Amino acid sequence: MDFSNTSPESHCISELLDSSDGEEEEILMYGEDLELNPFDGLPYSSRYYKLMKERQELPVWKVRCAFMESLLHHQIVIVSGDAKTGKSSQVPQWCAEHCLAAGCRHGAAVCSQARGQVAVRLALRAADEMDVNIGHEVGYFVPFESCCTAETILRYCTDDMLQREMMSAPLLNSYGVIILDDVHERTVPTDVLLGVLKHVLRARPALRLVILTAPHMSSKLQDFCGSVPLIRVENEHQAEVVYTCSMPKDHFLSALRLLFELHHTKEKGDIVIFLACEQDIDKAYQMIRQEQSNSNPDLGELIPVPLYPTRNDLIPKPNQDKQKCYQKYRRKVLLTTSSGGSLVRIKNVTFVIDVGVERRKVYNPRIRADSVTTQPISKAQAEMHKQILSTSPSGKLFCLYPEEFTYKEMKPDFPAKIQESNLTSMVLFLKRMDIAGFRHCEFLSRPAPESLMQALEDLDYLAALDNDGNLSEFGIIMSEFPLDPQLSKSILASCEFECVDEMLTIAAMVTAPNCFLHTPSGTEEIALTCWRKFSHPAGDHFTLINVFNAFREASTNSAGQCCSNEKWCRNYFLSCSALRMAEMIRAELVEIMKRIELPISAPDFGSPENTLSIKKALLSGYFMQIARDVDGSGNYLMLTHRQVAKLHPFSSYYNTRRSPEWVLFHEFSISEDNSIRVVSEISPHLFVELAPQYYFSNLPPSESKDILQEVIDQLSPISTTKEKQKANSDNKENEKYPQAPTEQRCIIQ
Repeated sequence: MDFSNTSPESHCISELLDSSDGEEEEILMYGEDLELNPFDGLPYSSRYYKLMKERQELPVWKVRCAFMESLLHHQIVIVSGDAKTGKSSQVPQWCAEHCLAAGCRHGAAVCSQARGQVAVRLALRAADEMDVNIGHEVGYFVPFESCCTAETILRYCTDDMLQREMMSAPLLNSYGVIILDDVHERTVPTDVLLGVLKHVLRARPALRLVILTAPHMSSKLQDFCGSVPLIRVENEHQAEVVYTCSMPKDHFLSALRLLFELHHTKEKGDIVIFLACEQDIDKAYQMIRQEQSNSNPDLGELIPVPLYPTRNDLIPKPNQDKQKCYQKYRRKVLLTTSSGGSLVRIKNVTFVIDVGVERRKVYNPRIRADSVTTQPISKAQAEMHKQILSTSPSGKLFCLYPEEFTYKEMKPDFPAKIQESNLTSMVLFLKRMDIAGFRHCEFLSRPAPESLMQALEDLDYLAALDNDGNLSEFGIIMSEFPLDPQLSKSILASCEFECVDEMLTIAAMVTAPNCFLHTPSGTEEIALTCWRKFSHPAGDHFTLINVFNAFREASTNSAGQCCSNEKWCRNYFLSCSALRMAEMIRAELVEIMKRIELPISAPDFGSPENTLSIKKALLSGYFMQIARDVDGSGNYLMLTHRQVAKLHPFSSYYNTRRSPEWVLFHEFSISEDNSIRVVSEISPHLFVELAPQYYFSNLPPSESKDILQEVIDQLSPISTTKEKQKANSDNKENEKYPQAPTEQRCIIQ
């Protein structure tokens, strides 16, 4: 399988660039004087005028004058529009014009997105339409990648990156207009930004906030923001909707069956399939490629394009050798989930297949784990899937559910992520912003008090808070890392245990997408054999270091780096894009370590001392994620609650003769097959040494806790002797002065 760095959207841009001919050159001859671009002072190219005609045909262009007038006289402007109206691409450009007209006295324009790949694509499109260079007048900054200068007047970024920028510049003084896009997706950073920016607007009267959202959120946002202008944008075309008579037994197979039926009809147009989860995307991609190899070439080529909402994977490139056979017709099949609608940007979509359900993760603060359930999508999601066809007059939406399912089972709106997620990172950010009481931060949807309390408790366990509940010096350093607080704590602990180099690699690998590919049917044993070459007896965290080091060694030894890397990854059933992302993440973490002047120890991977140090560093952050094999058959009981889980199939311990009794795990989700991912063996003695005393005392009673208590007693004979002596003296005293019995307290040295 060959891979390319370009995305489906960048394919479209390159096609536009390649499709220009000599006709546009005549535009420049219409006037004696060339019109100059106010952003760079250079004459407009012929392409600018061609793209301007296309821009003016977008539905959002009809409200341009009303928007610019509202932006001039109001601090907050809400733009409510359907998908495919052009609001995400055009409104930020108008905001850049507003900043330029003011001489950039109040700052540049910045537009936040929920996903990094969308931010990059929109930045490329804006630079193309504004006729400027990417990285100069228009740029982007997303996690672990930046393409901006100090003079950039329009920046695209992810919402979490804008949130992180506020830690060093709370009033965001470098910006005159802030655009929050896709607010209806209700991500945690966007909801937090909405609340915090209300305080910033009061402090900076010249600042402007533009909110881009779907129609179903407009009234709620107006109530939240007060009396502010609301500009509505609507599509012209309405797609035809086809429902099934009953619910299918298997949504996944029904969707693929319908795909092949549509392809056999020879009706032109690309197809979008909304699946239940990203695992279904992987399976569909493999099955379509397998079916394509056996299909009739006269039907044309089916090109599956996976679009992952939560990871930025490379897009598989069609096999060039087979293109000659399919010159007659090539159809793209975009595979995504219900939350991936913003990733669909090609114009030639004629059919949409919607399975009507999704697998959602809902965080349970009581057990510190995600519950994964399959449930119906919302009515708002179903409507947005329909709007993808708004540019196609003959488009059809195939809903794999009856029409009454929409009214009886679907909820009207998206659930807010702030009510379903682990809020530890959010609370760390708010503490960094010196918001001591959450009553002072307004939320569009208030998070559950239990989730907030659990987040505060976890930060306290991690030593991120002082006795007054404010950020400690340790917590301030932890907030500098764009990572989960537990992972940040492990990195800081690695400075003490002198295993920083290895801990940075682990942090990069667990933050990047999963590097182990889902293998095609029939190749599972081959893949397992390949992966065993990287296995480390100490556990999966150490296996990830082996994989990363082997990938870097393959890169160093290869002449043609890109091709050789991809070939090496294919041979070992590894994701090349995930490993490249891990390289980028690690490089960024190294820069952060240098900036805040933390020591980076020399690599010493493989020595027994280093292995022990890595385990200590991991335990310093992940002591709340410990499990014990209760029966010797791989049934792991969580230390903090009664849930039982198995090892994930990707674990190096899976299908081995020996399952470790005590493990530290990186991830646990409650689903049909409860499993813990990325696990490494630890000893009870290490846990007792590194876990905070008050955390241990708060654990619920269990056999595992009793075992740990025995270890504590063994490790503290002096304390135990003193306790016995004290107990004997107390008994003598009690003979004289009887007292009520007191509870024994656990003492951890």
